Amino acid sequence: MIPAKEKWPVQSEMLINRIKKNQRRLNAWCHRQNVSCYRLYALDIPEVPLLVDWYEGRLHVGVKIKGGDVQDTENEWIKYLVNALAQALSVPAENVFIKYRRQGKGGTQYAPISGEGRIFEVREGGHVFVVNLSDYLDTGLFLDHRQTRQMVQKEAAGKRFLNLFAYTGSFSVYAAAGGAVATTTIDLSNTYLKAAQINMERNGFRGGAHRYEKHDVLDLLNQRGLRGMYDLVVMDAPTVSKSKSMKQNLAIQKDYIWMLTALLEFVSKGGVIYFSCNLGTFRFDYTAIAAAKVEDITLKTIPQDFTGKTPHKCFRIVK
Repeated sequence: MIPAKEKWPVQSEMLINRIKKNQRRLNAWCHRQNVSCYRLYALDIPEVPLLVDWYEGRLHVGVKIKGGDVQDTENEWIKYLVNALAQALSVPAENVFIKYRRQGKGGTQYAPISGEGRIFEVREGGHVFVVNLSDYLDTGLFLDHRQTRQMVQKEAAGKRFLNLFAYTGSFSVYAAAGGAVATTTIDLSNTYLKAAQINMERNGFRGGAHRYEKHDVLDLLNQRGLRGMYDLVVMDAPTVSKSKSMKQNLAIQKDYIWMLTALLEFVSKGGVIYFSCNLGTFRFDYTAIAAAKVEDITLKTIPQDFTGKTPHKCFRIVK
């Protein structure tokens, strides 16, 4: 519900105070962890429905709405809050990016919403990544999986690594940095495969040991020619996907059992799968997966800037 205009200054002051408090709390942690992009605010105040991320002096703001078009008054209200915040944090207007996130069809977060091409290089954990703050709902770097990427890096040495639903390849960068002998990065989008290769090359990982392949992951999982080829796998799956390029639709709660069962065939004995999704209601049936070990590592993978939230569910599966 949009508040009366006379309440907007009070709301903006509450938002600014909360975000400055969060920034002070995170400063030391960011320095220790070598983090320059992080979440500043996530619906902390119920009346202010924003997700605010800091990208090295730039603000990326998500606004959650339920279907339909954004009303003029609603847009005016959001811009008022964000402008006040930007001024308080000394962020110029050209470095503020507002995205309206509608509940809609699977895959819409990857559809272009702009053609401005505001692309920047940012740093995380000693690596560099290219982010696009203007053209898509998501930027190219999922901040909530920072801890998971570190886990992958720590156990990648000497491993053959597979990255499914790879997006812009951040997990591949961490695996390569951890000493993976080979990486295979798979996505259905040529745009994101190109971005993944750029990220890898910016971090010094080039050559035939690093492959980028366009595949429908569901179709790939039905193939039988990849038995035992990988030692370490990441499958960060979408909640739903209804892409026209896919032979079948994906609903992760319904499909995860057969997907993981098929994926285990790709993995060597003792190999590890990191499986995650962002479905808040996701439930894992431990009796349905024939693995040596399945561990819910969700809490271990949520970084400090997401404390108190559950942005994803994550599991470590050993064959």
